[in-house]
Amino acid sequence: MIRAIIFDLDGTLAATEPLHFEAFRLTLATIAIDLGRDEYFTRLIGYNDHDCFAAVMSDRGRAPDEPTIARLLAAKAAVYQATIAQRDVMYPGAAAFVRRCAERFPLILVTGTLKAEAEMIHTRAGLRDRFLDIIAAEDVEHGKPAPDGFLAALGRLGFLLRPRPSIVAAECLAIEDTAAGIAAARRAGMRTLAVCQTTSAEDLAAADFIRPALATIDLDELLRDLARKS
Repeated sequence: MIRAIIFDLDGTLAATEPLHFEAFRLTLATIAIDLGRDEYFTRLIGYNDHDCFAAVMSDRGRAPDEPTIARLLAAKAAVYQATIAQRDVMYPGAAAFVRRCAERFPLILVTGTLKAEAEMIHTRAGLRDRFLDIIAAEDVEHGKPAPDGFLAALGRLGFLLRPRPSIVAAECLAIEDTAAGIAAARRAGMRTLAVCQTTSAEDLAAADFIRPALATIDLDELLRDLARKS
């Protein structure tokens, strides 16, 4: 039985992955690194900003030292936040699906983006009050595919929903759009639903369920499928 739903943000609720890519590309260009679109979308998508910069620098034979990464993180955040400040970046149907879920389940967001960026997007979409909490990049030591974010979300659910019985990992449904996100949720012991909005179904085959997009999901049908597969 599902008792809580945990959403990813970028690529799942919001069509922001192309915006992240452009911010990464512009920022890396300042240190003479060219980041290709295919490289980002086939290998780096789902990483948090720190791990993305570290991976790209390592691939180019450069030491990913923390002072340099810190400068890149600040520069990329400035570019990205300026881009999303005046945009509605939610996928069609995503906000409506979140509201349907929130009527029946506690929700938490687990994202590799910065908390300020997640707050900005959700506040603009009128969804912030539908989520109990946001677990963002700065809240965990290791980003996806490590399970840290989902384990932190499980802990927050236990704290915020007291005195109700604690929710266990197998009672959580994680909704993700990348292989890294699905791997992280599975490592945390959660059920997984993949949406093919940024990644192919083949690359998301490890998920318990796969759907083309949030807008196509019938929540009652999904819950029946989850119950049958339990």
